[in-house]
Formats: sequence, structure tokens, C-alpha cells
Amino acid sequence: MLTRFAPAPTGHLHIGHVVNALQVWGTARRNGGRVLLRIEDHDRQRSRPEFEASILEDLAWLGFTPDEPMVRQSDREAIYQTSLQRLRDQGLVYVCECPRRVVQPFRAANGELRYPGTCADKALSEAPGRALRVRLPPAEIRFDDVLQGPQVQRPCDQCGDLLIRDRLGFWTYQFAVTVDDLEQHITHVIRGMDLLASTGRQIQLARLLGRDTPPQFLHHPLVMKSPSQKLSKADRDTSIRDMRAAGATPQDIIQHAGSSMKDFWNSPRVPTEYPQDAS
Repeated sequence: MLTRFAPAPTGHLHIGHVVNALQVWGTARRNGGRVLLRIEDHDRQRSRPEFEASILEDLAWLGFTPDEPMVRQSDREAIYQTSLQRLRDQGLVYVCECPRRVVQPFRAANGELRYPGTCADKALSEAPGRALRVRLPPAEIRFDDVLQGPQVQRPCDQCGDLLIRDRLGFWTYQFAVTVDDLEQHITHVIRGMDLLASTGRQIQLARLLGRDTPPQFLHHPLVMKSPSQKLSKADRDTSIRDMRAAGATPQDIIQHAGSSMKDFWNSPRVPTEYPQDAS
């Protein structure tokens, strides 16, 4: 078993990350598995070295020690290019010149932006300011989430053809994380409910890249600051850095993270035997 903890260095670690880390490390330890630490810095505009340093320091202070060498998405350009070429060889990649405002009016039933395929048959050449998309053929993706149960998703109806490199030349989250989980042989993906809708498209993209058996997924509830708003690094919500400065100990923070998700830990579908030392 190999799972991963994958923070984005766009802000400081917050209590929601600790909730996820408890589940990631706890699941790995109970099953004799390993944890890989992946810094997801595909967003080069918002990622900052000082945030990465802060995240690493806070994880070490809390006792979350990875079992594999840390990897950064920014160091994996050659791997992403190779994966892109696999999709090109299948005739699945095309250039897109649509700005966000063109896509904005098109929404799926769940409210997601859905690309309508405007550039799919234009045969545009690559140029600065143009993006890359991969064709997602109509398909029904079924998977069984450990916590949420059986799921059925149709990515072509939810999001349309998937953006894999944006207009600034940066790899997108959907593409980078799918390639990483495939190439790093991740067997279990444990993450928040906000990413449940992304799972079908990641499974479908991974199949196009040659992965027949997807990871096992578990999507857990988020720690919310209001009924409709999740915690945010950008807003410095419950920052571990601020809690440390106020005198909190690692045990205080881990207990706070555990108690904030008491109903989740008590779910009959989720094991509750977490180790005293999360590392």
C-alpha cells in the first residue's frame, strides 16, 4: 500500500490539512503501508518557496514523517511531457484558444464549468496564450469510494474535454495529479470531499495513459468555517503557524483536528484506531 499527502505551497498548513494527514498516515500505519509526500506546485503563479518551507517545518513539528523521498511537481516536467506525448499519439490532444469567459456560461447539472468543445475541430497550432485539452470520449465511470460508497460519473457531461495545460503554459491539477499517481504507483488516494467530482475524470484520464486499475479512493468531509465555505490557506484559516505562535503543542493541534471530525471518525465505514504517534 502506498498513499500520499499532497499539499500545495500556496499558503501555510491549516487544521484541515492535519485532518487529512491523520487519515493518510493512520490508514498507512494500520495497513503496513507507506506515505509519499508530494508538493503540488503546478500552479507556478501562486506557489511560493516560503510556503513550502513552512509546510515542511509544520509537518515535521507535528510528527508526520513521510516514508519516501519528497517529490515536487515542478521537478517532473519530463514525465509530464512523456505523458502528453502518449495522449498525442492517440490523437486525443488539441489546442484551445478559449478564455475563461467563453466557457463561463456553460455549466453541467452540478454547476461545474463544462467545456463545450469550441476548439475541438479547429486544428489550431500551439502558440503563447493557447492551452491544451484532451478529448474525453463519452464514458460512464464507476468506482466504489471507501466512505461515500458506489459512485457513477460521466466526465464528458460534467467537465467536457479536460484542460491539461493552461494558457500560461502550466500543467493543470487534473493532469499532473493523475500522471503522478500513475507514475508513483499510488494505490490509495485519501482526500477531501471537494475532490470527489474530479475522481471520474482522473480515472478516465489514467486509463487513456495506460492505467487499467485505479487507486482505491476515500473522500472525507472537510473542516468548514461556515456551512458553505471550506477552510483556506489563502485566508490563513486556522493556520498551524498561528496556532504554534499562540502556544499550541503538536498534541493540542492533533487532538483539535481529531475532535473537529468526531462524527467522521465514528463512521462505521472508517476505522478509528489511529496511532498515538502519527509518524
